[in-house]
Amino acid sequence: MDGLMLLDNAAKTAGAAQAQQPNTWSTVLMFGFWALIIGAMYFILIRPQRKKQKEEEAMRSSIEIGDDVTTIGGIVGRVIAVRDDDETFVLETGSDKTRIRFKKWAVSSIDTPDKQPKTEEKKENNENKEKKGLFGKKKKEESDSEE
Repeated sequence: MDGLMLLDNAAKTAGAAQAQQPNTWSTVLMFGFWALIIGAMYFILIRPQRKKQKEEEAMRSSIEIGDDVTTIGGIVGRVIAVRDDDETFVLETGSDKTRIRFKKWAVSSIDTPDKQPKTEEKKENNENKEKKGLFGKKKKEESDSEE
């Protein structure tokens, strides 16, 4: 009888072991889902942040004498000297011509008109374009519709 009980117990444990083995496709789908989530997080959060950091670094490295800048502390003035060896510049501000030395990383924006982003020009071009309706056809003028 002991032999039959041992065989019965062995069969039960073998069946339980098979039931507990995970399906390989569910594992693959689970890892695929997590890879998709991580990829989405990269494109939504990390990539735009790196792009913005590169743009800010390019802006800060393009500081020249005569540029009007605003610092991260809110100080507004004109650059009168730039030192590339220690990444600093001298800012002249106010009517009393106060001069202050700043690190380049302290620049928030360059306010010189010729160094403004191109978005303003795009806005002006959009305003000057002809108004078009659906499917690219010209809209009738108000004077045409009154006749």
